[in-house]
Amino acid sequence: MRWILLSLAFLVGGCSTVPTTFTPAEPIPVGEFSHKLLSQILEAHVRQGVVDYPAIQLDDRLPVYLAQVDRVDPNALATRNEQLAFWINAYNAFAVKGILHHYSPASYVGRYRYFIGRDYHVGGETINLYDLERQVLIKQFQEPLIHFAIVCASASCPKLQSWTYEPDQLNIQLDRVARDFVNDPTRNRFDRKNKVASLSMIFKWFHDDFSRAAGSVLTYITRYVSDPELVQDLMRSDYRIEYLDYDWSLNGIPPKEMIDAGRS
Repeated sequence: MRWILLSLAFLVGGCSTVPTTFTPAEPIPVGEFSHKLLSQILEAHVRQGVVDYPAIQLDDRLPVYLAQVDRVDPNALATRNEQLAFWINAYNAFAVKGILHHYSPASYVGRYRYFIGRDYHVGGETINLYDLERQVLIKQFQEPLIHFAIVCASASCPKLQSWTYEPDQLNIQLDRVARDFVNDPTRNRFDRKNKVASLSMIFKWFHDDFSRAAGSVLTYITRYVSDPELVQDLMRSDYRIEYLDYDWSLNGIPPKEMIDAGRS
């Protein structure tokens, strides 16, 4: 997910192969697939971005949902919004599963294991979180808003929502989470007196995505800042950008007991 992870990946042999076609062993028609179970899990166990991992451990709906993800061919989804919603929800579900299996991104080595060292099953193939983010969500969709929707289970990540991303609501949902993230003072702060923008490291790590979409990171941010006076100031003034330390601590209550990390 980050430059440190890239270095670690090369040191240990690189990333896994990213699937381009999918061959589910027991396929289900895309028309029969939905994110309903994941939505129920999130609604029951996520409050204001705080995740109750022990409760999710006891919820039988997560393995059922993940089994369904492995039985559907995402390439068969008809529209861009259907595919994008599928992959965002899959990422978030896999990220939760990684925590339940005690793959923690809290340390450098832990981040390698969490993002690169653990494969997840989708459409009869395997993929890790790093490749899902970089090679699928970023490369294929080229939508910077995904950076406010995918949640890597850490305190400085965007908040995990208590709902899933749905194709018919996706544009509104992505706009909502972008505004929530940009205007959250624990993640981004703007000192108008000294002209300093203290931004989340996400804007540094994915600088090219935001700049490609709007010309610069700050120009992109102005699309979602809620204070119109601040928007004008950011557009008129030469703000210096600094980046806030990233808090990799868990975004909720830790799972209580070890689960077999090799279990699919």
